[in-house]
Amino acid sequence: MPKADINKAGWETSDFPILCETCLGENAYIRMSKQEFGKECGSCARPFTVFRWNPGQGARFKSTVVCQTCAKVKNVCQCCLLDLEYGLPAQVRDTALGVRADAPQSEINREYYAQNMEAKMDSNGMLSGTGSASTAGKEMLKKLARQTPYYKRNAPNICSFFVKGQCNRGADCPYRHEIPQKTELSNQKLQDRYHGTNDPVAHKILIQHAADAGLAPPEDQSITAFMLAALPQTSQEAITFALRQAVPKLKEEDLRGVVYVEKSNCAFINFRTRAAAEENAKALAKGLEIGGRTIGLRWARPRQKKPAAGTATATPALEAAEA
Repeated sequence: MPKADINKAGWETSDFPILCETCLGENAYIRMSKQEFGKECGSCARPFTVFRWNPGQGARFKSTVVCQTCAKVKNVCQCCLLDLEYGLPAQVRDTALGVRADAPQSEINREYYAQNMEAKMDSNGMLSGTGSASTAGKEMLKKLARQTPYYKRNAPNICSFFVKGQCNRGADCPYRHEIPQKTELSNQKLQDRYHGTNDPVAHKILIQHAADAGLAPPEDQSITAFMLAALPQTSQEAITFALRQAVPKLKEEDLRGVVYVEKSNCAFINFRTRAAAEENAKALAKGLEIGGRTIGLRWARPRQKKPAAGTATATPALEAAEA
């Protein structure tokens, strides 16, 4: 039996990649090149087996960018890093399910983290003890999930010679003849996409979902609170607990407090700044589970104070602050 190479401890070899239907392409028969220890994993920095293939005619060549251990930990495709079940960015899924992802920063810590996760996997390659998702989170994912493969993601890259005005291939050029548009989605980082932090694509999806759920930011910048109405019999502590469960990434310094008004069966969630309120609205759009029910939220309304004697105007105040 050959002696194991201690320098290759933790390195990964595999026979087939973990891919979504979109990345595999429409063709049922594809050729893949396989290179053991071809490059470092984009997440844990350990060498892994790299696969490269063409998903179909007129498409660009694709390759795996993270190892199988990291793909299994986050349940994402090794190529596009989208969730395998819903076809959504990891940040959208984690926000809906209330998962707090504290990604290691240094290369050594990322490798140690991956090795620990690999040891926790069962015989089926799945993590045990991950817990159950909330009903509200599952419903949110069902609304946002992509039901069919999106093959446009396999389109060829833009021809750099065409951008410079130097491409002379014309219709025979295998690349797209388009002028690239500079948007916020142009600067995506692999680490951010994988760990679900600061992903511009996820941010766009969550903002749109919040708007569809009636949480589009109001024009009045003084509003920094949300209101919950028609609550079941509950308590301020129960509402705060439900808030923490729904938004595990909520920072203590961002939250001013939770106010429960028992006589009117409503509550207010107050944030210190407008920016903090808008950021947390993306996770609150799915609602809070209180007393076995999913309670929707809406932005609190500004209300005019009664003018003092001798004054003609009044300063606006939030209902949440006066409750």
